[in-house]
Amino acid sequence: MSLAHPPIIPPALLLKAYRVGIFPMSDSRDDPDVYWVEPKMRAILPLQGFHMAKSLARTLRRGRFEVTCNAAFDAVIDACAAPRAAADGSWISLRLGASYRELHRLGHAHSIESWIVDEQGERVLVGGLYGVGFGRVFCGESMFSRASDASKVALAWLVAAMRRARCELLDCQFTTPHLASLGAIEITQAQYLDRLKAALRPYAGGAADASGISGAGAGAGRGPDWGSDWGASVPAGFAALLADAAAGGPSSSPGNFIAQSFTHTS
Repeated sequence: MSLAHPPIIPPALLLKAYRVGIFPMSDSRDDPDVYWVEPKMRAILPLQGFHMAKSLARTLRRGRFEVTCNAAFDAVIDACAAPRAAADGSWISLRLGASYRELHRLGHAHSIESWIVDEQGERVLVGGLYGVGFGRVFCGESMFSRASDASKVALAWLVAAMRRARCELLDCQFTTPHLASLGAIEITQAQYLDRLKAALRPYAGGAADASGISGAGAGAGRGPDWGSDWGASVPAGFAALLADAAAGGPSSSPGNFIAQSFTHTS
């Protein structure tokens, strides 16, 4: 078996696991096996409870980072899998990475990227996150940062995109001090499953347009048509945010629009 081309977890099996509250992990980068995790306590980030610090709001308004969606999924996976220190390993094995790449190809896994332009004028990826999307749910898998606030900006855009797309559940799996500082809370697995079940019910708000988003403005519209498993909620919400910002005129930059959306609704 070649580690460079490991057998992937079948996409249907992987999605089925997420839809019942289970996710895979591995012990090391080269581990050919996966184990399935159903933690007793689960971290989530309530979409109306994201903590927007004043310093982060300033960073967003100044447009220090260009933020994209699904522009560099492979690079984000690789950055998240890289050891944080020389002695560290990674739970994102080559097999898991290949499995998430296939989910991305099928439209069920997404990334948010933060970029800067360096002194040589080169566009450089400095932060981001990725996860699995289905129904009104996004399960965040991992994030990385190579510049101050880069991953926080990506997370702010993710939350804003999910709110714009009328999503309900942002799963963080395990709590960390970093996530807690941004608003993550811990609930029991039973409570998580109740929220997951609710977020997978067909949406009763009416039909949506071709983008999956209806209405204009950060809080307008009846939301997506959830009659099918519409896993593209994050990229559709992201695109809708860009359109909303553009409709606001030259003074409404995307970053400023995001910062204002949290100020108006938090």
